[in-house]
Amino acid sequence: MTATAPHFGPSPIRRPLTAAALLAVLISVLFGMVLADASPASAHAALTGSDPQDGAVVATAPEEVALTFSEQIAVSDDSIRVLDPSGERADTGAPRELTDGGPVRYGVALHSGLPDGTYTVAWQAVSADSHPVSGAFTFSIGAPSDTTVALPSDEAGGGLVGTLYGIARYAAYAGFILLAGGSAFVLACWRRGAGERPLQRLVVRGWITLTAATLVMLLLRNPYTGSGKLADAFDLDGLQAVLDTKPGAALVSRLLLLGASALFVAVLFGAYAKREDEKEKQDLTFGLTVGGAVLAIGIAGTWALAEHASTGLQPGIAMPVDVAHLLAVAAWLGGLAALLVALYRTPHITADAVRRFSRVAFGSVVVLAATGLYQSWRQVGSWSALTGTWYGQLLLVKAGLVAAILAVAWFSRRWTGRLVDTAVDASVDTAADAPVDASVGTRGTGGTDVAALAGTAEATEVSEAAKAAEVPGVAEVPDAAASDPERAAQLARQRAALTATRNKRVRDADTERSGLRRSVLMEAGVAVVLLAVTTVLTNTEPGRTEEEAARGNTAATAPVAGGQVNLSLPFDTGGQNGKGTVRLDISPARSGANDVHLWIDGPDGPMDVPEVKLAFTLESKDIGPLPVVPDRLAPGHWTASDVQIPMAGDWKLAVTVRTSDIDQTTIDENVKIG
Repeated sequence: MTATAPHFGPSPIRRPLTAAALLAVLISVLFGMVLADASPASAHAALTGSDPQDGAVVATAPEEVALTFSEQIAVSDDSIRVLDPSGERADTGAPRELTDGGPVRYGVALHSGLPDGTYTVAWQAVSADSHPVSGAFTFSIGAPSDTTVALPSDEAGGGLVGTLYGIARYAAYAGFILLAGGSAFVLACWRRGAGERPLQRLVVRGWITLTAATLVMLLLRNPYTGSGKLADAFDLDGLQAVLDTKPGAALVSRLLLLGASALFVAVLFGAYAKREDEKEKQDLTFGLTVGGAVLAIGIAGTWALAEHASTGLQPGIAMPVDVAHLLAVAAWLGGLAALLVALYRTPHITADAVRRFSRVAFGSVVVLAATGLYQSWRQVGSWSALTGTWYGQLLLVKAGLVAAILAVAWFSRRWTGRLVDTAVDASVDTAADAPVDASVGTRGTGGTDVAALAGTAEATEVSEAAKAAEVPGVAEVPDAAASDPERAAQLARQRAALTATRNKRVRDADTERSGLRRSVLMEAGVAVVLLAVTTVLTNTEPGRTEEEAARGNTAATAPVAGGQVNLSLPFDTGGQNGKGTVRLDISPARSGANDVHLWIDGPDGPMDVPEVKLAFTLESKDIGPLPVVPDRLAPGHWTASDVQIPMAGDWKLAVTVRTSDIDQTTIDENVKIG
């Protein structure tokens, strides 16, 4: 018998990805992260201001507390709580929207006759991109006081529920990539692969993973955005409330589309795999391609409709771009996973199939570069946000991983250019074909439903081993063993093991195939890390929004009633972790005794430093400098009481910040006292 199998040897035809093309793609990805500023974007609502401000000391009790956000939020009756120094509620009820064509503002009324002291404002809401956000701050009436209220240290969406939700989010992305990318690989690159068990298992497991992850996310949605308690996942009232939200509707829509996808998978690996007539198979290929594309676009749209792309700047453009980006990721990384499985588990994959995937991957990378350019502009928008925010830093890591995977892909492309299909000696190829014949023998009994295709690898391997005894070219079972089923099964397993060993020896002897397998495996390893970073990015406040919130929270304001002075002073000591902002309140900002509160904010929140000193100088009267050494009240918070300023005037305030034994700086600002 003469068989034909792929043989890897020199080929005069090569289509490697040129260095110029790689460089162009990489530059597009990198420059796509940083473009000129635009109007405020997008994602993850952030607190940009409040009245009273964080740390403010007001002379009389306000009628209400108002919070300003960077985007629309969903609030409940307990979304904004004001607690007095003893921990009792000082607000009168549910918050109300104060927005009137301007910034997004919500307020909550306060009880009348509130006593002096320090009050705590704690808030929690769900941003328009479906992520929970929370925070807390304090203000004082009359003068600061002790308080029994501890500011919450955990962010919304954290804890065990947040961890499980994050894992489910990652699994959902991975499942979609395997389902959509694996199916696309079969239809676009290697139609014969529809009959291969390893590829069938890959795609079906992708479907199962995505379905299970979506169900978990739906159940965890209520505690993830609310209490944070795992037991609330089974609260039917909470689940009903989730179904009434945009993220809940998106998850339910995804489940419905996955139901239709189950039928698609069953046809792909059932009727399509068995079809022999070439004309009928072409017609069915067209139908499956159109149907699969509609389903893939619909499932990808469930992410775009409920997350970053659905809010902020240009959502009408951002959502289709987000869908295209996700589909390109699936075609590239999912096809890469399918190719890896085919190279390791199906020894007869053709060189043309590998080349076709190489072209698909290149097209996907081009789409990724274009869509990534736009997405990065929306989410970052400036060089400072790229390097100074967690989102921007993650984006740089992602760009590095993309560059790494493209570099490895260049080597894969070179190996691909050397593949050629030739006839091989039958005596060698008989062993290589044995598992193929066995799989063909079991293919008709595999069934067409998704559950049957999701059988374990072990069960399939046992079935194939049992068939191995019937492979042509393998010696028949001796008559003595034929009457003993147990002995026959043992011999069948031995022959299957021998066949597998021969297959591995033949495959490993092909230098080109081994090189391609190694490079594709390396690509897949980097892709796993890349997917993890991408998942974290979807749950991270975008750099543009973070910078906007920082500007809103630290901007200097005019003195409030009672003569308080508020200052915001950026500093840089020049050392490691030496950048931050000093926020300083002086009350009542008049001659005589004053109270000073000082906060230091770093890139990631409150910043503790070894030493902070103040000095007041009235140069017009040659008074000073008058030194003030504040006491550390809490991490990032210092205070000084009874600071004596002898007369009114324009005083120069010098703030000295030391961040290490050798790194310190002094910043000056003029303040009007009295």
